[in-house]
Amino acid sequence: MLFDMPLERLREYRPEPEEPADFDAFWDKTLGEAARHGLDAEFVPYEAGFTTVDVYDVTFNGWGGQPVKAWLVLPRVRSGPLPAVVQYIGYNGGRGIPYSWLTWSALGYVHLVMLGHGGPRPGRHGSSSPGFLTRGIEDPYRHYYRRLITDAVRAVDAVKAHGAVDSSRVAVLGGSQGGGLALAVAGLRDDVAAAVADVPFLCHFRRASQITDSGPYAEIARWLSGHRFRTEEAMETLSYFDGVNFAARATAPAWLSVGLMDRICPSSTVFAAYHAYAGPAELEVFTYNGHEGGAEYDLPRKLGALRGVFGQ
Repeated sequence: MLFDMPLERLREYRPEPEEPADFDAFWDKTLGEAARHGLDAEFVPYEAGFTTVDVYDVTFNGWGGQPVKAWLVLPRVRSGPLPAVVQYIGYNGGRGIPYSWLTWSALGYVHLVMLGHGGPRPGRHGSSSPGFLTRGIEDPYRHYYRRLITDAVRAVDAVKAHGAVDSSRVAVLGGSQGGGLALAVAGLRDDVAAAVADVPFLCHFRRASQITDSGPYAEIARWLSGHRFRTEEAMETLSYFDGVNFAARATAPAWLSVGLMDRICPSSTVFAAYHAYAGPAELEVFTYNGHEGGAEYDLPRKLGALRGVFGQ
């Protein structure tokens, strides 16, 4: 059912941002620390048995110099450097197997798929409820998403390090958590050509945690139910990772989508990010869909958008 605001109100919904004064300094410091570690991107050929695409098992250094895994899939026959898309995975997702990632290479692009969760974790993060949202919620410098967003930023550097890629034509995309990461990267880098964020997670944390009891946002409410006097402390930490704040800094053309029956990422949280977006942006509304949004049926719209950006 339509449990959030009516569409007419959503189209006008522009909440006051919850943005810490040192937001930019925090991320400058975080990415500066990551840059002190060499990227050391490795592309190891992976024999998948394909005849038209090449696959590489990718490792690069992300947050804290820790290794991050990805797949790189690209057309075997190439006449020159190609546009690339960097894809981020949903919550609790992994990179899976390369046989699942053939669409973008079939369309003529280099496609890097970054591991969603897994690998080394930051050190001590204090108390938390099960899941990732409250890991380090007492201190933004120890929060889990400081690490994952840094990894996502470095993934763009990794794809640009491959000789088949036209570094001036790299887009970021994803759905749910992947959409939230795409917004974050678009807000932290000025060299991405486009961003595609479907039903993005990690946006407008305070409202999300108050109007849905579905995971993952329910992790925040669960933690706060046991830490009754620490709401503002928690919300301040989360504001460093809020897609609304990243969107306000993003200038690349963007395409977002929202499902009005989405109980996982409520529609008002997506509209908040969309309305905050600093660059040109379009939002596709799926009235009778939940977190699946437009699913694969929305691919032609996104493909058309990227073809326009890439000049194809």
